[in-house]
Amino acid sequence: MKTMKLLLPLALATAIAACSQPAEPAAAVDAATAAPAETAAVPEAEAFQVASGTYKLDPSHTDVLVQWNHMGYSNPSAHFGDADGTLVYDADDVGKSSVEVTLPLSGLNSFTAKFDEHLRSADFFDAAQFPTATFKSTRVEAAGTNKLTVTGDLTVKGITQPVTLDVTINGAGEHPMMKVPSVGFDATTTLKRSDFGVGAYAPAVSDEVKVRITTEASIPKAE
Repeated sequence: MKTMKLLLPLALATAIAACSQPAEPAAAVDAATAAPAETAAVPEAEAFQVASGTYKLDPSHTDVLVQWNHMGYSNPSAHFGDADGTLVYDADDVGKSSVEVTLPLSGLNSFTAKFDEHLRSADFFDAAQFPTATFKSTRVEAAGTNKLTVTGDLTVKGITQPVTLDVTINGAGEHPMMKVPSVGFDATTTLKRSDFGVGAYAPAVSDEVKVRITTEASIPKAE
């Protein structure tokens, strides 16, 4: 009887202690035992099919934008319009492709007439003596899906230097309005203007210039 009196409080204490232990959250158990979630695969971009042929650049939809830093205060830009150029594309062997572009300095526009005059003066481009800038490719290479690397000779102010463009094909196919094979590109590069004799006021005005190009080109209809 005495033994029962001793065991009863002990059993009661054990039951209370067991009830007082916090239950393990179900979420924690699930997280510990669940298999790791699989990461969804990102689909690769579809490669544009550019038709082989000789394309003519569309000056209305071609822009060469340059940007620089002005004494640490601002990042102004200017653009070169009225581009004239030809792209030869070989779909079977991209390495046989080529591009030639001429940029008349009459199309230079900094959006400020007075500054345009200064840029065309002998301080910078000396447009009276060197009225155009030109680019002629020397090598075209595939650089991934819808990507190209185009290396060529850029001539500004009578000085020629090699330049490499990182090119993205934006789209290709039949032009919805003109009904001819067309293609669109964006391209970027960075160069030093002093390499081309246009380094006035460097380094207060940055010598390094960022260049961004966007263009469309189409195969002309046969006459």
